[in-house]
Amino acid sequence: MRIFGIDPGSIRTGYGCVETDGSRHRLLSSGALSTSSLPDLPEKLLAIHRGLTGLIAQYRPDAVAIESVFHASNSRSALRLGHARGVAMLAAAQAGLSIAEYSPAEVKLAVVGYGRAEKLQVQQMVQLILGLASAPTPHDASDALAVAICHAHACRAGEIVAAAGASSRPTARL
Repeated sequence: MRIFGIDPGSIRTGYGCVETDGSRHRLLSSGALSTSSLPDLPEKLLAIHRGLTGLIAQYRPDAVAIESVFHASNSRSALRLGHARGVAMLAAAQAGLSIAEYSPAEVKLAVVGYGRAEKLQVQQMVQLILGLASAPTPHDASDALAVAICHAHACRAGEIVAAAGASSRPTARL
């Protein structure tokens, strides 16, 4: 299964694509789309949408996982982040992909084992989980990879629960 993770932001949107069999994960791509040089929000949002649309078309993931809004320094920042999340979700929806949302605490818990982990801890665990020579940078990219890994773990947990439920069902007697 291929999972495309997104860490949305109006200045820099992180992305990461992993391939997983449910227990082992392999990095396909990661990076960040920077919009800092663009003058206004509509142009930034268009650049994010175009960039994500191209990456999704290139890597053809089975699902998209995106970090949900949790905190912003002020209402203007929260609105900008919401807009960036919206265009990211639009790019995934236009590709016909399922979209899963995870809070930062859920992502940290799934990847580090502690919901209040620091960014450096997340980067180091992503490096370890993916077997990379160095931690992914910038932190937006490692956060996006962490979101994708979180979704892989959630899917795996769902399969285990479904299998357990199927094995405990009574069988029909002939």
